[in-house]
Amino acid sequence: MAKQMEKKRQEDFNTEFEEKVLYINRCSKVVKGGRKFSFSALILVGDGQGHVGYGFAKANEVSDAIRKGSDAARKNIYTIEMEETTIPHEIYVEWDGAKVLFKPAPSGTGIVAGSKVRSILELGGVKDVIAKSLGSSNPLNLVKATFKAFSRLRNREQCLAERKGA
Repeated sequence: MAKQMEKKRQEDFNTEFEEKVLYINRCSKVVKGGRKFSFSALILVGDGQGHVGYGFAKANEVSDAIRKGSDAARKNIYTIEMEETTIPHEIYVEWDGAKVLFKPAPSGTGIVAGSKVRSILELGGVKDVIAKSLGSSNPLNLVKATFKAFSRLRNREQCLAERKGA
């Protein structure tokens, strides 16, 4: 049985989170008096020490969407399983049309990834990794695929315990 990545709240950590607006989308609705605009915001929060979260919110004003998104992100903090400065093993994940591939990299490589995935890795504190986005470039699906990949990462001790149990 695979161990699920834990969701935690901000109160569980004593560190300050950095916030980043990843994507803002403007949507218009045609009504009798003209166009009515609404906004959606995709927000990331992270502490650079293995904890990162995302929030997606909609509102009639950009500032309200960002505020609601950051509140949602702080309620959904995930812990990234790491080995020193990289991830423990290679992983490939699909979410809707978005497909992401992560490979561990030697120390000093840095983050080799596209803009959306790079932001998540930087806020999460991963220093060395190679990532490739395959398929869709939809920001929300890329973020969800990345977090799904993080949930499937396991360290050496967990892998050995599963092998002994099987």
